[in-house]
Amino acid sequence: MNMISRLAFPDPAPVPMIPESAPFTPAQRAWLNGFLAGLYGGAAAAGASAVSPSAPAAEPEDFPWHDPTLDLEERLRLAEGRPLARRLMAAMAQLDCGQCGYVCKTYAEALAIGAESSTALCVPGAKATQKALKALLAATPAAAAAAVQAPPAAAATPRGMPVPVLSARRLTDEGSTKDVRHVVLDLTGSGLRYEPGDSLSLHCPNDPALVVAVIAALRAAPETPVRAGGAEMPLGEALATALDIARPLDRTLDLLAGAATHPPHAAALRALAEGEDGAEPAEADLLDLLETFPSARPPLQALLDSLPRLKPRLYSIASSPLAVGERVELCVGVVRESRRERVRDGVASCHLAFRATLDQPLRAEVQTSHFRLPADPATPIVMIGPGTGIAPFRAFLQHRAAQGIAGRAWLFFGNPRAASDFLYREEIEAWLARGTLSRLSLAWSRDGARKEYVQHRMREEAADLWRWLQKGAHLYICGDASRMARDVDAALRQIAEAEGGMTAEQARDWLAGLARQGRYLRDVY
Repeated sequence: MNMISRLAFPDPAPVPMIPESAPFTPAQRAWLNGFLAGLYGGAAAAGASAVSPSAPAAEPEDFPWHDPTLDLEERLRLAEGRPLARRLMAAMAQLDCGQCGYVCKTYAEALAIGAESSTALCVPGAKATQKALKALLAATPAAAAAAVQAPPAAAATPRGMPVPVLSARRLTDEGSTKDVRHVVLDLTGSGLRYEPGDSLSLHCPNDPALVVAVIAALRAAPETPVRAGGAEMPLGEALATALDIARPLDRTLDLLAGAATHPPHAAALRALAEGEDGAEPAEADLLDLLETFPSARPPLQALLDSLPRLKPRLYSIASSPLAVGERVELCVGVVRESRRERVRDGVASCHLAFRATLDQPLRAEVQTSHFRLPADPATPIVMIGPGTGIAPFRAFLQHRAAQGIAGRAWLFFGNPRAASDFLYREEIEAWLARGTLSRLSLAWSRDGARKEYVQHRMREEAADLWRWLQKGAHLYICGDASRMARDVDAALRQIAEAEGGMTAEQARDWLAGLARQGRYLRDVY
């Protein structure tokens, strides 16, 4: 979905936080801090402390596990002996992606004090994180009891400025296994401003066909008055724009299990809530649950209260305002798959690709990032962005081209096939010809006898890459965190060992040092 996280290890930048002196309970303060952290850019709050503006700055806390390239077991080991909130944090996916409505640190703190009841909010962490969180809470009965008693957080009212979608042109050829769209939105009159490296937060509605099917399964009327996000509205509107019906929480499963009048239904729902291996239906949305367990029908308002709010989706911006003016452009991979004989649409990607219209603008916000070009245009840059990870680097190169800058810039890009999946090919080749881009390394995973990825190209060109880094190059990575970013990270350490004569431990310290210097920046999702 190209949902993103901005990571620059290990020193996070501060975001607004609720001071201890504010007139809120600890639970309220934790929820508000989580909301602010998500609102002001995710990873910026990864290590922020809730301190009063007048209080002296505290020593920055070390979070050695806050690295998505580490295995869950290693993260938990690094957090051993720490307070419960920090051990819970170590079980998260470490992406600070905001899909949970918090960042990793604030989600963990909310669980620890009972301000949040669901252990299933970490989408990228999936079942492994859910099981680890449940085990940690079970080992601390007081925290677990508080979490069970905590009320669900209310849905937030959508924010942002209305912006219309002008187009969603397909970038990949019809023969491609991927459907990637170049999405253009009009910012005229919105007051929104951005720079290359920023991201755009979009509030997109649920699939209307899915909403209709859920209402039918509930045997309700779309105009039924309900509460959602602290406001009264018709049921149809609540399910379309306020509540996430694609990702029910464990608290929804618990509620359905308690309401089920058929014992096998109740048992199956409890197994799903506990994240048991083999529990079905796996990866269920609300419609799956309603159709599979017809005996589970809690009161309508209670069911709605158990659902998470429909959160905005965050996309890397793929344009420079110097080149496109009052517009913003995105590179969006369409998420669409079949499961249990039903097509499942990604909420935002499919809305942008298939349903967005000029007369129905989306609410948008710009998320400012640390993911920036060097202040000195003479500084070399190395950009690694396969697939839709090309987005911020298109913005970088477009920006430099508009400024007439022809510095040392090296792009690593990969995708399945050159003929169908070379995103922005004409632009990239033109930048290479003009000198905006000085070096291009390509990897096509389905064109040869063996699969080739960007990390293979990095190893092949290790000597040159090492020289660039030794001469002060800034290194940028954008793309999938669980696979690509992990593999690229490993390749960089291997290059440091082979070309720099380092031990494995020294290579890891060297890479962490680049991050501290602001020379190793990651935009991963």
